[in-house]
Amino acid sequence: MKLPPFLLDQWLAAHEFADPPIRFNLASSTGPQWTLAELLALGGNETRQEFEKLKLSYAPPQGNPRLRERIAALHGVTADDVLVMTGASEALISLTNYFMEPGASIVLPAPCYPAVPVLAKAWGLDVRTYAVHAPQTADAVLASVDASTRAVFVNTPHNPTGSVMSAAEQRRLAEALDARGVTLIVDEVYHPLYFGDPVPSASTLPNTVVIGDFAKALSLPGLRIGWLIDRDAHRREALLDARSYFTISCSPITESLAALALDHAPQVLGGLQSVAKANLKLLDAFMREHSNYFDYRSPAGGTTCFPRLRDGRDARPLAAALAKAGVLVAPGDCFGMPPHMRIGFGALREGYDEALAIFGDVLRRF
Repeated sequence: MKLPPFLLDQWLAAHEFADPPIRFNLASSTGPQWTLAELLALGGNETRQEFEKLKLSYAPPQGNPRLRERIAALHGVTADDVLVMTGASEALISLTNYFMEPGASIVLPAPCYPAVPVLAKAWGLDVRTYAVHAPQTADAVLASVDASTRAVFVNTPHNPTGSVMSAAEQRRLAEALDARGVTLIVDEVYHPLYFGDPVPSASTLPNTVVIGDFAKALSLPGLRIGWLIDRDAHRREALLDARSYFTISCSPITESLAALALDHAPQVLGGLQSVAKANLKLLDAFMREHSNYFDYRSPAGGTTCFPRLRDGRDARPLAAALAKAGVLVAPGDCFGMPPHMRIGFGALREGYDEALAIFGDVLRRF
């Protein structure tokens, strides 16, 4: 199939890299930016010397052993269960390819990161959807599963709504699917960023594959490093073989930087947690003040929310007006839901209150 326009990336690229740059980026789904110097400083002079000796060859196809050990430690699995990928994108490509077979379907959330349904359809999978509510429940997902289903995709914390599926519901879903021979795929790129009770990783659930990356909770999207966790050795071998056709391996430079970041995971994760919690408090207050404009649910995790204009209008004109005023949000048509908009609250270390003040001024004139 011919791939449709990627509206989200088109919107972001047109504004994030504009000259002059946008003043306040609330469309971002990541955390505060790190510089290379800041990351290297976590390891001191010894780390710098190690990088100077690094051989610029291929990395192992499974990933740097040290990096795989660090990822495994975060999820309570073994390093053998971990495959390092070129971002979560390659993980999605590999998984949708794996489940491709005539007449097969995959069940996805709606809304969803736009690449997922397109990749599934590109590999010939029929796409079924379930509506994402807060909180997410196993029953809502299972209602869309039938005899053609080969995999079910759950994103928790969810992008763009910020809703979360509890550990009990994830286990109930995994066990119900396993009984039917259906694989559960859990996208955990925002794990462990929760604003209520923490939720453990789904990596030890039966017949479950977990996707993670450095772009979201770890705030290092420029590393372009992601991972798959799968305790099924046969499927893991097939997924590894598939990535040989796509990228062969990641860069040894970025894998080493990723391992360094996980050596200091509390500092890296903690930076986003403090920023996100402070900004979410401001956003919640803003949405209460403007509740006549928006239907809003405060996110339970992650760095984004997905409010809806109460009058049902297309939010793109409002997003365009905000961008002109220096505040970037993502219009809901990028996710197939025009009355909504995605608003991020994790990227700005300072100035979020000023951004919301501008938002309010534009909203009153809209």
